[in-house]
Amino acid sequence: AMSDRTTDAARASPSPSSGSSGSSATSSMMSARELAGHMASGAVAGCAVEAAFYPLDTIKTRLQAARRGDASVHLFRGLYRGIGGNLLGVAPASALFFAAYEPMKRALEDGEGGDGGVGARLTAGAVAGLVSSVVRVPTEVIKTRRQVGASAAASVSGIIAATGVGGLFAGYGSFLLRDLPFDAIEFAGYETMKTTWKEFNGEDDVNGGEAAALGAVAGAFTGAVTTPLDVVKTRLMTNPDAYRGVIDCVRKTVSEEGAVAMFKGLQPRVLWIGLGGGCFFSVLETARGVFVTP
Repeated sequence: AMSDRTTDAARASPSPSSGSSGSSATSSMMSARELAGHMASGAVAGCAVEAAFYPLDTIKTRLQAARRGDASVHLFRGLYRGIGGNLLGVAPASALFFAAYEPMKRALEDGEGGDGGVGARLTAGAVAGLVSSVVRVPTEVIKTRRQVGASAAASVSGIIAATGVGGLFAGYGSFLLRDLPFDAIEFAGYETMKTTWKEFNGEDDVNGGEAAALGAVAGAFTGAVTTPLDVVKTRLMTNPDAYRGVIDCVRKTVSEEGAVAMFKGLQPRVLWIGLGGGCFFSVLETARGVFVTP
């Protein structure tokens, strides 16, 4: 809703001879209150989707981490294992994501004359994912190890004691390989569908149900196409000593288990991210109505 008002302001700005550059610069600015509202909205939405669909994520993680012949996998035991610590990391990570995403998207949209192109959304999503990764990666490392049952080695102190601070960033490269395109595609897809839907229906904004439907489509599609990247990320984070890097992980996985292993956990991932996308964007739009637009 806020970006739409920015777009309208940009289109209504004076011509260059009337001082449009100053007007454009002003429209790119985001107040501290508005930025805090976006951060709060992101934190609420991030925690809501994690809490609601954590069991599906746990099942997906266990399926991906299991190697051929591993009979010790218990898919449905302790499905909420590690959720408390995970939420403590998800809240600041989500807030940090939106602290980067919203101002960058607005600046890029203003730079394109207020047209809000897909390129602006893709770029803003990828950059925001990179910024938030400093919190998201350690959170993900601890979460995935807790989910597969490595409790003793799945705490900040335990990981640092065993492998140093770098251990908190195990699989960092594979995480970025998965999440930067994921964030870019999901957010660009959602915002583009949202804009199209509003124009088609002549609405100023989408309601919670519409946001849920659009978010579910964007999430499910993005989850499906990035599953191979997610498999690599999960294996490098849960068993980093078994691989020398992303390429080695792909090579060993395919040679030992076949190419189909790169799509392990596809069904629960698409289900969890599809439902999660619907939940996330519905809660996000509702929270924006509370924290951003009053």
